[in-house]
Amino acid sequence: MTDHFDALETRAPDVREAAHMAALPGQVRHAKQLSAAFTEILEEVNPDDVRSRTGLANLPVTRKHELLARQQASRAAGGNVFGGFSTLAYGAPMPRLFSSPGPIYEPEGTARDYWRMARAIFAAGFRTGELIHNSFSYHFVPAGSMMETGAHALGCTVFAGGTGQTEQQVQAIAELQPAGYIGTPSFLRIIVDKAAEIGVPLPSLKKAMFGGEAFPPSLRDWFAQRGISGYQCYATADLGSIAYETSAREGLVIDEGVIVEIVRPGTGDPVAEGEVGEVVVTSLNPVYPLIRFGTGDLSAVLPGTCPTGRTNMRIKGWMGRADQTTKIRGMFVHPGQVNDIVKRFPEIAKARLVVTGEMANDAMTLKVETACSGPDGLAAKVGEAIRDVTKLRGSVELVLPGSLPNDGKVIEDARSYK
Repeated sequence: MTDHFDALETRAPDVREAAHMAALPGQVRHAKQLSAAFTEILEEVNPDDVRSRTGLANLPVTRKHELLARQQASRAAGGNVFGGFSTLAYGAPMPRLFSSPGPIYEPEGTARDYWRMARAIFAAGFRTGELIHNSFSYHFVPAGSMMETGAHALGCTVFAGGTGQTEQQVQAIAELQPAGYIGTPSFLRIIVDKAAEIGVPLPSLKKAMFGGEAFPPSLRDWFAQRGISGYQCYATADLGSIAYETSAREGLVIDEGVIVEIVRPGTGDPVAEGEVGEVVVTSLNPVYPLIRFGTGDLSAVLPGTCPTGRTNMRIKGWMGRADQTTKIRGMFVHPGQVNDIVKRFPEIAKARLVVTGEMANDAMTLKVETACSGPDGLAAKVGEAIRDVTKLRGSVELVLPGSLPNDGKVIEDARSYK
């Protein structure tokens, strides 16, 4: 039995990077030609210039709220329900489409393992010929189909459990004896508790792959005490699989079908390895060719490679949300505005806007990391820039490099809401 899904996982990192960078110009060209949204977004971009991560970093980031706005505007005008992001029309090449909160509509193509979930399912310990109990929703959202098509690609049979009906779920698991479960960790805990309550043993349930929720070590240990080895995956309805956990339990390994960057929230600027920022993904999917799609999730790159022999980049996992837009004295202040201020001063390495006080009596302080001791009245000049960019007054505090927390926060709301 092999320890890896395929040879792509163990490629030399430079070979993988070369392959991804070679594919980038064609994917950008494909998106410009066949996706009306990216025809506009990438209007000034020459695809042949996007052959490196530096070239990729020059492209605009498209965030989920922008995708939603384009879909809503297009639908209101009687146009494309996908806002011009999909390259497919209704019919055989698009057997199904789904809806996520917003609503945001997502297409599903006909490619085998369209959402690329088989790799993550394999890493969680599932193998060809096994039965999987899938308790992700089959209603509206793509989660159920994402996991089912991935399991089929792996050669597994799927019981479409879906959500709810806890006692029936217990009965099905007890009678069908699946090798494991796929779904949210909270629902499996409910199922296991219900089985114990009604005295029904579930001896076959030895492994699980979780998504859609946080999976803290305490919950991992809870399942382990009951003989269930659980692993997590990171996927979205827009992108499919992004990263997955392995038996090493050292972060999440990036999927082979995407290019991931970590950028400073509110910007498109990549951060240094280890620094927390927003996960930005470029998909190599020709059906839904999302180029530099901002997930709104925070994470950080881990150094080195996975002890299991998988050589792709690893991230720490989900570390919070990147959208830190905050209302201060009746005005919205965005992370991008903080970045606009920082860019005016080469002496500043990093900044964090801290909002204190009580609602309707706000005070904001921009803490800036600088190795300088305030040359030429730096603090005063930064204060003027704050007012110019945000239309609000704020104080400035100069701190030494490395003083600010590495948590991805550009705006910290420390106000009292009592």
